[in-house]
Amino acid sequence: MDLFDQHLATVVEAEAPLAARLRPRTLDEFMGQNAIVGPGRLLRRAIHADQLSSLIFYGPPGTGKTTLAQIIANTTKAHFIAINAVLAGVKDLREAIALAQEKRKLYNQHTILFVDEVHRFNKSQQDALLPWVENGTIILIGATTENPYFEVNKALVSRSRLFQLKSLEPTDLKQIIAQALADKTRGYGNQAIHIDDDALDHLVNIANGDARTLLNSLELAVSTTEANTAGVISITLAVAEESIQHRAVLYDKEGDAHFDTISAFIKSLRGSDPDAAMYWLARMVYAGEDPRFILRRMLILAGEDVGMADPNAVVVVNACAQAFDRVGLPEGRYPLAQAALYLATCPKSNSIMGFFDALSTVEQAAEADVPAHLRDPNRDKEGFGHGAGYVYPHAYREHWVEQQYLPSSLQGQVFYAPSDQGYEGKIQVKVNRLREAQLAAAIEGISDSIPERLSLSPTDQRTEQWLQRTIGQAGQHVGAIRDRIFAATQLQRHHLVLDLNARSGLLTWEALRQVPEGGVYSCVTTTTEHQALSEQTQALPELLRPTILHGTALELAQQLPADLQFDCIMGRNVLMAAEDKTSMLVAIKQHLHPAGTIVLAEAFAKQAQRLYQLLPQGAIKPKLHKRLAQAEEAIYTTAHNPKTNWDLTDLTDMLQAAQMQSHHSVETRQLSILITENMLDRWFSTTRPDSYRNRIQPTFSDAEQQTIEQTFRRTLLNQTVNWQQSHIIITATHNNYQS
Repeated sequence: MDLFDQHLATVVEAEAPLAARLRPRTLDEFMGQNAIVGPGRLLRRAIHADQLSSLIFYGPPGTGKTTLAQIIANTTKAHFIAINAVLAGVKDLREAIALAQEKRKLYNQHTILFVDEVHRFNKSQQDALLPWVENGTIILIGATTENPYFEVNKALVSRSRLFQLKSLEPTDLKQIIAQALADKTRGYGNQAIHIDDDALDHLVNIANGDARTLLNSLELAVSTTEANTAGVISITLAVAEESIQHRAVLYDKEGDAHFDTISAFIKSLRGSDPDAAMYWLARMVYAGEDPRFILRRMLILAGEDVGMADPNAVVVVNACAQAFDRVGLPEGRYPLAQAALYLATCPKSNSIMGFFDALSTVEQAAEADVPAHLRDPNRDKEGFGHGAGYVYPHAYREHWVEQQYLPSSLQGQVFYAPSDQGYEGKIQVKVNRLREAQLAAAIEGISDSIPERLSLSPTDQRTEQWLQRTIGQAGQHVGAIRDRIFAATQLQRHHLVLDLNARSGLLTWEALRQVPEGGVYSCVTTTTEHQALSEQTQALPELLRPTILHGTALELAQQLPADLQFDCIMGRNVLMAAEDKTSMLVAIKQHLHPAGTIVLAEAFAKQAQRLYQLLPQGAIKPKLHKRLAQAEEAIYTTAHNPKTNWDLTDLTDMLQAAQMQSHHSVETRQLSILITENMLDRWFSTTRPDSYRNRIQPTFSDAEQQTIEQTFRRTLLNQTVNWQQSHIIITATHNNYQS
């Protein structure tokens, strides 16, 4: 450097902006970032020991990234080269690397290459640095305002230590101003300057953690304010406001600030915090974000995070978006803020995400056929029966009827899980109850889907009309039994409930709803039921799942703690197949709290539908029909059949023997039932010991048996019949309990 260069450097330094002149030269002068360069910190120790590895400094402008690099240059013995990625190219990189090789070869000296705005290098430029960083020719120090994980090559990031610098705290900024006013060489120590407290607070506040902005504002305030008669430059609030009128908001529409701020805004809406939502919205609007972008994101949130909890949300946001397009800025900020406030204060539900579960099932599972009764009947109903058997829901009470809508392979699959928020909370119980009734009817074989027809025969239009009122009543029936049981329980939210013979979980799910602070135990008797019920419970939080037991009521003592007593024990068809019903009742009672209640719904076989009554008049010869009636009635008088060998008097005696006080009622319902091929196969099965055929077999010859079966199949297959079902609802308590 000759004399002219030295003079130029002196002039440049003297005329440099205050922020450049006051740049710290040592770590002791450095303000803030104690988490990185405070006493005992790794980076501070590495700088003092001159044992640096490659570094990347990441943070907002004015937080000290370049300053730290220059402090390292002043402290370390390594050769220091600084370039700016905005101005430098491949040529500059080659020259820097060549010089680093020379220093290492001739003087055994390391070279630190400082690259400011390193994210501005393209991929090939960053790749060019990689081999020289790996072999130690250069120690890279990069500075960037963008997230290096997104903007810097992964290979380069993996070979560097990352340090994130935060915006400076107000105390740090005030210390920087005090330092500027006291420094006689580089600052204003030779001038009499007074800053009012409110002016100082304004400068610090509006600087927004940026030391460079703060010092530039101070310099402008000092240079534009004349000294008073005493020679003092007084910086008042008015002067400070003129010097720094707008807050420096970090907001690059293509960078981290853009994505981080919109993320904070959306998460504030999702979290129902209107204050935070207003702040982040204002921050985006102030920084010049496109309001249409914000409205698009709010429309997405209205569907994703509000959904069915408030279906009106998407309507309101869409209307606000249209209003903004019509009004424009600045008045358009009103509908913009209104949309944000509506979303922040309305109930939330992400149940609509069930669509993506369904989409995943479609992608991963084998394609299932559309059930025949749901297919379009306009083209081939006459040929293949497509659409035949579809049940029209509007023909029923409450416009609902149990019917198979999913493919058979997906029966029981749940995609939509309604929340308990807002409007959706009103439909949650209804959706779940209908789903449970439908599932129970399907699992328990009460209703069967209508198979696709593979042949053609003439169709009776009157029969087709009756088919519209068949399958669904089974779901209504089991739902009515459930409602009747719970009407007798008088459950409280903290109660313990035991569901005996849970099977599909029809009673279990309702119990879980009614005792959220209590607990539910479900007892199933088969491995298949245990597995199915266990799989269904996995969708629930672990603490809310029922405890599933495997075995009969007589085996419960082996699985339950001796001191566990239930406030309510309920079940369907718990006693029906028990050989010793009295012992069963005693076993159940030992798990009942002294003030507890047992509610059971038992199919009453004595009043069950008789199959011979279903046959049309004249379908079979009168004598054979009379013998069939006698044989079937004999089934219900057989002493050794536990399902049929008891009546109401027997039930009363059993309850008294179990030392329980009780009352019961018989409830009979008439259903319209479709007689399917599956039902007929069960009735006339030769392998099932309790099938209708095997029960009546001793009375008839093989030929008569064949005639009876053929008559049933000929006259009843795919026909709708009136079916009578009777249940006994039993409510029982301990003998010594006084309500």
